Amino acid sequence: MAKKNFKKEDEQLENVNEALSTTGQWIEEHSNMLTWCVTGIVVVILGIIAINNYVIKPKAVEANNENAKAVVYFQAGDFEKALNGDEAECIGFEEIANSYKLYRPGKLAALYAGVCYYQLGDMDNAAKYLKRFKADDVNIGPAASQLLGDAYVELEEYGKAVRAFEDAAKSGNDLIAPMSLKKAGLVYLEMGDKHAARHAFETIKKEYPGSSEASDIDKYIAIAE
Repeated sequence: MAKKNFKKEDEQLENVNEALSTTGQWIEEHSNMLTWCVTGIVVVILGIIAINNYVIKPKAVEANNENAKAVVYFQAGDFEKALNGDEAECIGFEEIANSYKLYRPGKLAALYAGVCYYQLGDMDNAAKYLKRFKADDVNIGPAASQLLGDAYVELEEYGKAVRAFEDAAKSGNDLIAPMSLKKAGLVYLEMGDKHAARHAFETIKKEYPGSSEASDIDKYIAIAE
């Protein structure tokens, strides 16, 4: 019995050695190809590092500096100059959003541009720039989605409006979510969809009972019956 086991182990060891020998031979025969493959991978990695250090980071810094200039006008309530810039150093959020759209500060500029257009009453462009802004932040992202919904309401694009409000509500933000749900419910009523409206209002009552929207929500639930 022991001899059989030794014989079996010898056969397995021989198979392993044969496989290793074959692998080693293949590597030896294809060493040039493997060298080129490894070199290619290293070149790609070094290229990505170089692009990040010498292109992406400087461009992001440029965009941040331009945003800072436009924010001064935005905070002063001069939405026209914040959006379009001045004749001196500020190029404005719209130019930043378009020239640096591949970089994070450029996407933030798109949000600012959308808010500026909303404040100036241009809802088409407000929606155009607001929908370009995406963020995982539980405050800024939902607020942008809610404002996008408001812009669509002004444009009477109610289907897009409720989708934007529902996206804002998904955040679970205690302030924005119930507000967005109520806005969605009201738009659903305008669309004649009482079932969807009632669901939005009941969600406020169930999930956000302490919100200001919940204080008179039974009235809206009754309307949606």
